[in-house]
Parts: sequence; structure tokens; C-alpha cells
Amino acid sequence: MTILVTGVAGFIGYHLAERLLREGKQVVGIDNFNDYYDVSLKRSRYARLSAYPDFRGYELDVSGFDGLSAMMESESIDTVVHLAAQAGVRYSLTNPFAYLESNLVGFGNVLEACRRRGVGHLVYASSSSVYGANVKMPFSVHDNVDHPVSLYAATKKANELMAHTYSHLYGLPTTGLRFFTVYGPWGRPDMAYFSFTQKIDAGEPISVFNEGRMLRDFTYIDDIVEGIVRLIGRPPKPDPAWDRERPDPGSSYAPYKVYNIGNNKPVELMTFIRTIEEKLGKKAVIEFKPMQPGDVQATYADIDDLANDVGFRPVTTIDEGIGRFVEWYRAYYKEGAYEEGRAFVYGGRQP
Repeated sequence: MTILVTGVAGFIGYHLAERLLREGKQVVGIDNFNDYYDVSLKRSRYARLSAYPDFRGYELDVSGFDGLSAMMESESIDTVVHLAAQAGVRYSLTNPFAYLESNLVGFGNVLEACRRRGVGHLVYASSSSVYGANVKMPFSVHDNVDHPVSLYAATKKANELMAHTYSHLYGLPTTGLRFFTVYGPWGRPDMAYFSFTQKIDAGEPISVFNEGRMLRDFTYIDDIVEGIVRLIGRPPKPDPAWDRERPDPGSSYAPYKVYNIGNNKPVELMTFIRTIEEKLGKKAVIEFKPMQPGDVQATYADIDDLANDVGFRPVTTIDEGIGRFVEWYRAYYKEGAYEEGRAFVYGGRQP
């Protein structure tokens, strides 16, 4: 099996590609290495993947159809895992065109390239942010999600609709994954847990919104990857019980499916911060601030569909996950392990 991973130098893309390569899969990876956050971190991830003989990488932007199409025609790709996107809720408030180009035009290009190439399964990243103004907990894929509260969320909802159209028109099997607050080693510096760790370690104040009264379904990266890997080889089939009079948003008469991948155990933000303090051995200087536009107060994933279909539920506790992240953070930034070509071990295992 040859699997194309878009956004392969990104946080989730890197971890997924490395897992697949270790299992003996052929992986083709593309990334545009944009500067939304530290490009050197992306280059470090990419360099590690390039050491595997079964990895072939391309520096490409999915918003350019010709390059994407030509690459896919040159490779024997069975499955596509599309993780390339412009991330970030707050950034979408000030840079909307980045989201329109990458998340809408780019995703449309991926769909069309998959159709022309006859790809057997497209797995793509959606987001827990699609639940928007919903307050019924836990969030279920069977609930309506027509009230996003950020442009980022709206683009992810649009991706799900676009995928369904291609599943309906062309029989392209598509699986959307609504990720819930992913964290862990090699993570994104723009994420709160990463910046909290940096600032607490440096003795700088951290900004905590909504007085810290936020609940997040923090999900460790290994659990996210395990869910993706189990779904890759399980392209969705049409649901014969799907009822047009009472349409279920989570499935379809077409080969289309959406899953939540979350920890199913929401944690208060202040508890998360206290865990970082404990692992660093330092106290945070906290500046409380009001709720920000585009934010939601709580996320909580109903993962029954994932558990029922592939037999998996996340298992990593916050204590374990933050511990591993802090070990990696210290090794990467404090011990110079970011230097190109230098391998290192943290927590008794290769990251």
C-alpha cells in the first residue's frame, strides 16, 4: 500500500507518516512549509522522515492543482490522508484569505485529484470546531453542525460537505475526522499548551482566557494516530439504513462517514496548566483575560462510533501525555536536539 500524506511536515502528518513507515508502508508526503509557525520545526520533522527509504517527499502546495495532479499521476497512490490546511481559530479572524485558499481551494483540488486518479479512500482532517454554538454534550457526529463561530470552523464544515458531494457523485469513499485539541511531542508552537510550556519555563506570564473556566477534550497525538491508522484500511460503505426523511449527519447513502477522535474525558484548562507546572517544576505567572471571539467554552467528544467501528478508544492520560511532551520539549530546545541530523531518545523511546 502506498499512502499519500498531505501536510506531512505538520504535527499530525509527521507522526502519522512515521508510524506508517515503521509498519513498512510506502509513504509519499507533501508540504508547502508555510511560515504560520516555526519552519525549522517543520524541517526537522521532515528530515527525520527523509531518513526512511520508503518515504518520498515533495514540496508542494495543495492550492496549486497542476503540481498536485502531476505528482499524483507519477505515483501509485492507493489512499490519501489529507492533513494539509491553514490551522488556527484566532488567526482566521485576521487572515481569512489564507483559509479560503488552503482549506477550500486546496481541499477541492485534493478531491478532484483523488477522483481523477481513482484513489480508493480519502481520509481528511475536519475539526471539533465544527460544533460551534452547540452546547449539548458530548458532541456527537449525529448532531447538526450548522452554526460555526469562526471562519476556520466554517471551512472545515465546508470540507465535509464537499467530501459528501464527491462521495455521492463519483463514489469516492471519504472519511472525515473531527480532531479534539491534539497535543504531544513535536507539536505546534501556536497551540496553548506549547506556548504555556515555553513561557512558564522562561518565567514569563501566560494569558488564560475566560478565567480558566474552559473545558477541552485534550487528545494525545499517539491516540490520534492510532485512530487514523485503524480507519485508513476501512473505507466507508453506503449505509442501507440511512433515512432521507430523517437524515443522519454522521453517515450517508453514499460511501461517506465522519468520526470524532477525542479523549472522551474533558479537562479544565487550569488542571491542564497545573500539570504542566508539575512536569516543569515551575509555577506559572497567570494573567486572566476574557473569552476571545471564535472560542468555545467546552469540547467533549462522543467517540462511540469510532469505538464500535474500529474497536479503539484513546488511552493516554493527561499526566502521561504532558510528561512526554515536556521531556521532548527539554530535549529539543534545551539539549540542542533540533540540530539537523541529530537523533535523540526521550522517555526511553525514540520520538
